[in-house]
Amino acid sequence: MRKFNITVNGKTYEVVVEETGSSSAPVSAPAAPANTNTQPAQPAAPAASAPVSVPADGTTISAPMPGTILKVNVEKGASVKKGDVLLVLEAMKMENDIQSPIDGTVVAVQTSKGAAVETGAPLVTIG
Repeated sequence: MRKFNITVNGKTYEVVVEETGSSSAPVSAPAAPANTNTQPAQPAAPAASAPVSVPADGTTISAPMPGTILKVNVEKGASVKKGDVLLVLEAMKMENDIQSPIDGTVVAVQTSKGAAVETGAPLVTIG
């Protein structure tokens, strides 16, 4: 057991940390690990698709958080009303409905089912 004093926001706390493991010596990793894998190498992940152009006119709905697109409910040219579910985004094992903030027509769909998206990635543009 080791004792430490930790200060958080100007308040000092005394904590006790228990060291686990069989030795107290620090463990260091080898500089270049030997390749002992006898299985064939896995193919590289598919390359990201080419960037999709975002139309200048219209309202672009962006991903509010990183996740995976489970469903795309609209296609280019579709008419949508405010509140319609455009697509379903899975994030942290929860399904999130991405709704249309306005009435209009879908100008572009910049994602597809199964796509991994980051926060702020364009998903759908409505004109």
